[in-house]
Amino acid sequence: MDSTINAAAQALASGDVLGALNRVALRNDPPALALHGIAMAQLGDFARAKTLLKTAARRFGRREPVAQARCVVAEAEIALVSRDLAWPPERLEESASILALRGDTRNAAHARCIAARRSLLLGQLDLAQAGLARLDPARLSPMLRASYFLVSAGIHIRRAHAVAARQALAQAHAAALHSAIPALIAEVEAAQVSLSSPVAVLHRGERAEPIGLDGVERLLASDTLVIDTTRNVLRRRDDVIALSSRPILFALLRTLAETWPSDATRETLLRRAFNARQVDESHRGRLRVEIARLRQAIAPLATVSATPNGFRLAVHNAENLAMLASPLDGQNAAVMALLADGESWSSSALALALDVGIRTVQRALTQLQEQQQVQSIGHGRTRRWTMLTAPGFPRTLLLPQAR
Repeated sequence: MDSTINAAAQALASGDVLGALNRVALRNDPPALALHGIAMAQLGDFARAKTLLKTAARRFGRREPVAQARCVVAEAEIALVSRDLAWPPERLEESASILALRGDTRNAAHARCIAARRSLLLGQLDLAQAGLARLDPARLSPMLRASYFLVSAGIHIRRAHAVAARQALAQAHAAALHSAIPALIAEVEAAQVSLSSPVAVLHRGERAEPIGLDGVERLLASDTLVIDTTRNVLRRRDDVIALSSRPILFALLRTLAETWPSDATRETLLRRAFNARQVDESHRGRLRVEIARLRQAIAPLATVSATPNGFRLAVHNAENLAMLASPLDGQNAAVMALLADGESWSSSALALALDVGIRTVQRALTQLQEQQQVQSIGHGRTRRWTMLTAPGFPRTLLLPQAR
């Protein structure tokens, strides 16, 4: 590697993007193209960056597998940042293996961190944890160590482990300060501020109050029966009944919880669960069927009893019932939570992250656009979506559930 390329690489590693560009912008050899692509990615021009990196990888060819693998790792990171979640992760794993076998442990570790971040974004917490387990944070550079602990904090946040998340963020902050990279320090500090903010609204009867992640952790560790509308589950401690794939049953359960300890009328249940405006016998028959299914589904933790006016939720401990709700109103809260990260998302990437159909996401985006909450950029396959304004709340509990 010549001195100019080495100086450009050191400039990129220290966060001096313009200094790196000054050294390689006019060169056309593969190493210069690769560094040029990384610099353009850091400046936000992802399309140009991907083109440069693909050209560099092609010119390196099979005779230089390490250099080619590094280009693939950089391309994978760009795909993650630009929310191209359909980018094939197998290429990243293959490149990480090549780098590890050839002795480039630093870039191999970087590839593992990228893979773990992608798994975290998709809600695959066990896969993200397994990815981190392959790394030793003590042997990582300060920049990679900060990335490692950011992913670790994200896993703990999704699992509502506030103390462990706070410790991981403290370690990430120390590593970021050691790296002296301003953008990385800002990212960690933003995560720390987010962790101290309310993440959900706790409903107990007619009372509602915002709570932070510490409050959520205490609530989930108690004997309280919790209806978690951010996950669409019913839980008490480690006993969890997932209803995310049964929206009608969860809509009935939520309506019953909102009126507890009183009963919910049949008309209210039909309106909330089935959007029925005019009730007839067919609706009442369907309600009886769905209530029977709900009884069967939640039997380990609660039951539903009939009353003269409708139905009432009966829990094993009549004094312990709470409902966790999103700080955002409406059925499109999960979409807005993902858009709140400030990145530009395609509808297909949102569908992958939320594990729902693309038509569902497109309908949600259309509704949010009509409400002037999101905006689109571009057309056709290049169309991306962002929020008009970033909300003042963290989105940790609204992101895809662990699977």
